[in-house]
Amino acid sequence: MDPDFDEFLHVPARLSILALLAPADRVDFGFLRDTIGTSDSALSKHLSALAGAGYVSLHKSRDQGARRTHVTLTPQGRRAFRRHAMALERIVASAHAPREEPGPTDRSR
Repeated sequence: MDPDFDEFLHVPARLSILALLAPADRVDFGFLRDTIGTSDSALSKHLSALAGAGYVSLHKSRDQGARRTHVTLTPQGRRAFRRHAMALERIVASAHAPREEPGPTDRSR
């Protein structure tokens, strides 16, 4: 297995979260939930795990009385996501690499 492959990040919901956060400064909790297609509680669990690992930070605020949560990818999370994405690319590339054909079998024996 590729040494940069991250089992923790490979969980589909976590990988989707980081992929959505990578191009953004910060993302709204509701956007993540709706885009990934998960429940509030499932997303909260994944975000807590990612925050505990130092990959994301959560910012809570009030907007006209409504609670809002925004999620930001940390520098550590960005590096981990890049390493994992590169590992996935190498794994896929190896599947497309030309393979040596087995040599002819010597049947004269």
